[in-house]
Amino acid sequence: QVQLVESGGGLVQPGGSLRLSCAASGSIFSIHTMRWYRQAPGKQRELVAAISSGGSTNYADSVRGRFTISRDSAKDTEYLQMNSLKPEDTAVYYCNADIQSRRYGGLVGYWGQGTQVTVSS
Repeated sequence: QVQLVESGGGLVQPGGSLRLSCAASGSIFSIHTMRWYRQAPGKQRELVAAISSGGSTNYADSVRGRFTISRDSAKDTEYLQMNSLKPEDTAVYYCNADIQSRRYGGLVGYWGQGTQVTVSS
């Protein structure tokens, strides 16, 4: 079994910052690409940022320059540092990771339960 657990969401004022974390646990052999998605009310889920096992990153145009994705291989954890937050960033944020487990040979995409981020005055 593999699980992803997000933390760090909450309420913040416009212009503020939050740092999300996502810890993977279970029978993990290796973690490949890790990602953050978000879904706002009435909208489709969108990719926010991604980071490869080698550290290469990609960002959605809407967050580039404000958000930073990172990972700590020793802790099997990914992070999303969010600065200069806008009301438009309000959404449920989900972590995602492509993982090889010790009991399953293929690469499988796993999802966290989501954490609410609300940007409001």
